[in-house]
Amino acid sequence: MPNLIHSHSQWGPTDQVGAGNLLTVEKRIAALTSVRQGRIYDVSHEIFMGAPYMAPNQTPFLMSIFGSWRDTIKRRRKLGATNDAGTNLERIEMTTHVGTHIDALGHFSNGDRLYNNNAAADVVTDWGLDRLGIEHVPPMITRGLLFDVAGAAGSAHLSAGQTVTPDHLKRAADAGGFAVEPGDIALIRTGWGRYYGTDNARYLEGEPGLDVPAAKWLIDQGIAAIGADTMAVEVLPNPDRGLMMPVHRFALAECGVYLIENLALEELAAGRVHAGCFILLATKFRGATGAPVRPVVMV
Repeated sequence: MPNLIHSHSQWGPTDQVGAGNLLTVEKRIAALTSVRQGRIYDVSHEIFMGAPYMAPNQTPFLMSIFGSWRDTIKRRRKLGATNDAGTNLERIEMTTHVGTHIDALGHFSNGDRLYNNNAAADVVTDWGLDRLGIEHVPPMITRGLLFDVAGAAGSAHLSAGQTVTPDHLKRAADAGGFAVEPGDIALIRTGWGRYYGTDNARYLEGEPGLDVPAAKWLIDQGIAAIGADTMAVEVLPNPDRGLMMPVHRFALAECGVYLIENLALEELAAGRVHAGCFILLATKFRGATGAPVRPVVMV
């Protein structure tokens, strides 16, 4: 496979949006007008202390009450207030890759190069990304496609280290009765998401997922983002033990295709919803490499 990292994007040398350019007005209108029932499937997990995280790059999610009703009422009384209005306010410590989240294009490099031939040394600062940060991810309102790989295989879930191949994806698409179109978003169900927050050790010891050929099959058809019910979208460990996170490198750094991780796809699969209006809006943390999100599918 050719190494694309030193080539400029098909959308020009200054592009920071990548495959988000495929999210056209026409795709948005088609997705919104496809909604008939008004039913919403929330495909995100809750974020909480004890949510799984991949050490050492990721750290635990911590939340504590920084200002409570007791303290704020006391302070306001000292200022002359008589109505005892109490405030509760938390402080959170986290990475932006906790829970259900989307990766910015600057999250991964291929050596010293980021998406669109950006030099990592020029972009990555101690205070965030000067380019390719999460603030450049456009609102995603388009058709989401459920590739129920586990369901098509007749399994409750695939096994850790099991590779999802292009054939798996084709069978899941056939079972779902859809064909991929440019600007669609792929939602890969392996069944592994059942262990999120219920058996974190198992969830993190490895996972089923895509290898580069399956990611390439999706990207060649114009997929704007790839999501999965796993921590990393891609198979862990990779069958080639000399490769680590090749799908991240290929999708983000070479192709400008977003990755959405830790999706909750069980309800969607149980409802046999294989296509619907997918909506995801990433909070614009300037310079961040990702953002927690609450994506939904409407039908």
